[in-house]
Amino acid sequence: MTVNERLYASGFMDDFDKAIENKDIGKVKSILMKVELNETSIQPILESLGLKEDVS
Repeated sequence: MTVNERLYASGFMDDFDKAIENKDIGKVKSILMKVELNETSIQPILESLGLKEDVS
């Protein structure tokens, strides 16, 4: 399944869209982990969405 298919099938699509709109990286990551993505897969998705994590 694609990421979008996973989000839709699991009922997280609206929450995911809201988290992106609010630039809530923690929430975006949490949702992606709930649809069984790992950190390695999540980072490119965050970058493609224009979301950068603070690594200070």
